[in-house]
Amino acid sequence: MKSVKRTRPGGGFRAVFYTIGKALEVGPWKLWQKMRSSNACKTCAVGMGGQLGGMVNESKNFPEVCKKSLQAQVADMKGAIPIDFFERNDLSALLALTPKEAEDAGRLIYPVVLRPGAEHFTPVSWETALDIATSAFKETSPDRTAFYSSGRSSNESAFILQSFARIYGTNNVMNCSYYCHQASGVGLKMTFGTGTATIELEDLEKCDLLVLLGANPASNHPRLMTQLANLRRRGGHIIVVNPIKESGLEKFHVPSQMHSLIFGSEIASLYIQPLAGGDVALLVGVLKALIERSRVDNDFLKQHTIGHEEALASAQATEWSLIEAASGVAKASIEEMAGMIALGKAVIFAWAMGLTHHQSGVDNILALCNVALATANVGRPGTGLLPIRGHSNVQGIGSVGFAPAMQDGIRRTLETLYGKPLPSTDGYDIYSTIEAAQQGKLDVLFALGGNLWGSNPDSVWAADAMQRVKTTVYLSTKLNPGHFHGRGQTTLILPVLARDEEPQSTTQESMFNYVRLSDGGAVNVKGQMRSESDIICTLANGVLGQEPVDWLRLGNHHEVRKLIAEALPGWGEIATIEQSRKEFTIGGRVFHTPHFPTATGKATMQSTPVPVVDFDGLRLITIRSEGQFNTVVYENADIYRGMPHRHCVLISAADARKLGVFDGQSVTVHGEAGSMDNIEIVIGAIRDGVVAMFYPESNVLIKGRVDPRSGTPSFKSAPVRIEVPVRGDAK
Repeated sequence: MKSVKRTRPGGGFRAVFYTIGKALEVGPWKLWQKMRSSNACKTCAVGMGGQLGGMVNESKNFPEVCKKSLQAQVADMKGAIPIDFFERNDLSALLALTPKEAEDAGRLIYPVVLRPGAEHFTPVSWETALDIATSAFKETSPDRTAFYSSGRSSNESAFILQSFARIYGTNNVMNCSYYCHQASGVGLKMTFGTGTATIELEDLEKCDLLVLLGANPASNHPRLMTQLANLRRRGGHIIVVNPIKESGLEKFHVPSQMHSLIFGSEIASLYIQPLAGGDVALLVGVLKALIERSRVDNDFLKQHTIGHEEALASAQATEWSLIEAASGVAKASIEEMAGMIALGKAVIFAWAMGLTHHQSGVDNILALCNVALATANVGRPGTGLLPIRGHSNVQGIGSVGFAPAMQDGIRRTLETLYGKPLPSTDGYDIYSTIEAAQQGKLDVLFALGGNLWGSNPDSVWAADAMQRVKTTVYLSTKLNPGHFHGRGQTTLILPVLARDEEPQSTTQESMFNYVRLSDGGAVNVKGQMRSESDIICTLANGVLGQEPVDWLRLGNHHEVRKLIAEALPGWGEIATIEQSRKEFTIGGRVFHTPHFPTATGKATMQSTPVPVVDFDGLRLITIRSEGQFNTVVYENADIYRGMPHRHCVLISAADARKLGVFDGQSVTVHGEAGSMDNIEIVIGAIRDGVVAMFYPESNVLIKGRVDPRSGTPSFKSAPVRIEVPVRGDAK
């Protein structure tokens, strides 16, 4: 058997040298100016930039920067797509582009259209492009249209677009969080009456234990690693729950701290590797262990929760044999985890999509909330729940109403503001949108950023569905495979300005409920790009005219922010943020006292039965690489996991022996939806019974097993089978 490929620790001098290399690509001084500009970071939602200046977090710490933000910034500063690019590349060539090749093509600087039956996209004028989009909306009915937004946009653009959709007459308004943290939002709202983090950034500086579940911030949220290293340095502890033993979660070299840069910082105090899909069982086991050790805070539960008797009784009645079998974790390890939580004086529970990408995603969150409540680790400084968000404004997009269901109070307020009744029935979420497209029920799809096709399970099914839509409109800064696989019969790709190029200021919301102001700035690449809000307002005016809303007036972001302040509880300060330059935390979300925005003022605990897994064999979890952000791929190799390219499967040594495969061997991976050939075996630190492959490429394997309450597909526990070709050999 070949030796396992070498993995490397996170951060450190490699990150420093990488930064220097990226600076040389576009010019060190130019990159420095962009990174220090007063604009919120373009990548993760930890919260960097804004009016404190770039590379500064919400607590005014400097320097705060990571590879992800550098990659995104440099990508926007590189050259433009040549004017003859689409003439030289027909549709078949575009369909063959990898995510990295599409990203590397350059900035999109002119509108293009693919007409029905054509083999080439062709450049068109803005007048022609907007005429095509306007006609598409006028020629159909509202219920046959859908609107989508990624988290890359601004609160202003998202608010305008969802307003246009609802006044036009549809609630088919969905955002990308339905495929990442919607389970978090549903579970948190069921428990606490609000669907976002219950803490602010400063709480991370006050906790003495952090439980990190289903997340790999060393790769995906590197700035958060500074907080984790600081926690360990001050004597605190970190429990990591992840089927993969990530090298960066064992030791991380924080580049901005000299001792850590040279020697590294220990991260995990305890590392638990459950089976994929075993989270409910694990957390029920933790609660059961707390009950058996008499470490449940019954006084807190009686005063501040309802439903605790049933939840505790359900956990206590669950047999240890079921918990161990379903979680894949021994009772002793679960008891050790429970013991550390019981001893913690201030505990924060943080998680990402490893906890939400399951059919039991909402139950995973409810089970975690039960542990937090049972130990009184919510409603005090330094305690609470933290969903680790991906894109820097994915939370803000949902906060300003870009969702298929509106709260009645917000809907009534908007009806008053706009002087028009708005639709009250729930619209399509993402999965039901693709189902509707498959059934021929969609004529127009309007996407504000993102890669909707690439975010879906069963890539072949998703492509077939999206190609049935009559007209699809994409607003994008760069190309991605979704533009081609997820094309409509007519497809427009409209070039937009990046956040730091906007002519007006915009706002974004971090995962700590903190609203930041971005000033915009000089355009990185010359071209015909327009601001998102300008495009949306022009389109809305063309479709609906100026009654009951003067859409052209809403092209002024100050006017939009006044509407947001009136419509959304806790957002009053946004009306004057451009004048005051005062960024703010949204009211009613951070809980430093145990009073919650529910009808009773108490949190609700829910029983979470251990789910039954209805398949045998290997369980696939899809992962992002160290050189990737969401579906955008900047680098093909993953040095943290020792994966040399994107067509690999990470497997344990025990499973490799069982299957008779070796490191470097080429295999076929079969899933419920499809198969992938020529996949390289990489033996690594992943628990037996679980394998990992890169997203979005491996989406082709996965059927849409969807959580019934959140609509989130099960990307982290999908059944797969590995087959060795008859003539298979090592590469």
